[in-house]
Amino acid sequence: MNVTRCGVPVLLLLMLTSCRSPDKPAPSPATTASPADAPPTERVVGPLSPADAAALATMNDRLRAYIDLHTKLERSLPALPKDATPEQIDKNQRQLELLVRSARADAKLGDIFTPEARPVIKRLLAAVFGGPDGKQLKASIMDENPVGITLSVNSRYPDTVPLSSVPPQVLQTLPKLSEDLEYHFIGDRLILLDTHAHLIADYIDGALPE
Repeated sequence: MNVTRCGVPVLLLLMLTSCRSPDKPAPSPATTASPADAPPTERVVGPLSPADAAALATMNDRLRAYIDLHTKLERSLPALPKDATPEQIDKNQRQLELLVRSARADAKLGDIFTPEARPVIKRLLAAVFGGPDGKQLKASIMDENPVGITLSVNSRYPDTVPLSSVPPQVLQTLPKLSEDLEYHFIGDRLILLDTHAHLIADYIDGALPE
C-alpha cells in the first residue's frame, strides 16, 4: 500500500529525510538559481581556470567558517515557536545580530571576500554585464538598487532600505551560498548579507560595472 502523509508518499519522505544531514539544514536554492536554459554544471561566463578556482576557494573557506559561527550562535538562542509573532521574530533576529557582531568585533573589509577572490568576482561580473543581456540585467538591478548608503562590515543592514533583487545569471557566476546568506547590490557594491541576523558580513566596492 502506498501510504501518504499530507499527500506525499511516506517512502519518499523517508528517502528525503535520510539524505539530509542531522546537523545542518538543506541549503536554500534562493540565491543559487540558474537560468532555465543554462546547464546546471556550467557558469554563464564559462568554466573557471585553475587559478581562479583556487582564488575563489579561499572565499569558500571563509564562508564555511562564518556559517559555522552563525550556526553556533543561533543555536544558543531560545527556539522560536512555530506560531511566532513578527515581534518575536524581530527580537530573535536582533539578539542574533548582537551575538554575531560581538563575536566578529574585529571584522573588516575582505575577511570573507578575500583579496584573492575579489578580483576574480569582479572579472566574472564584468563578463556577465558585458554580455548581450548585460544592459537589461543591470537595468533590472538598478530599478531597486539603493544608492548613497554608507556601509560598514559587521553592521546592521538599514531597516529602511529595500533589498535589491539579483538576476539568476549573476548569481550563477558567484560562489554558492547557504540559506543564511544572500548576495545583494547597494550602489556599485556587492554585499554579503546575513539574512537571519540582518547584517552585512562583507562587501566588495566597485563590483557592479559602470
